[in-house]
Amino acid sequence: MRFRVDPRDVPPDIAARRLGMSLDKFRATLPNLVARGFPRPDPDTGNLDLSAIDRWCDARHPHLFSGGPAMVARDASTVVQDRIAAMQRGSAR
Repeated sequence: MRFRVDPRDVPPDIAARRLGMSLDKFRATLPNLVARGFPRPDPDTGNLDLSAIDRWCDARHPHLFSGGPAMVARDASTVVQDRIAAMQRGSAR
């Protein structure tokens, strides 16, 4: 029996593709990325952790991925009441 195993640590060319970059652009940009907290390559393999890269990307948008307040759908009954009140005032939205 065979199981598909998706590697977590990948070579730089795959990490570059994850970020939508060519390998050359990734190598040139890596020092700046690391200075901004991007995960460093493993010292033994030179590979990069895709999960850590994804978390780094998420951290750039804390209002979306921090687990903090998220956009929540409004209660439809409240919306209807607000619209009816606005129509009665003559200022329909």
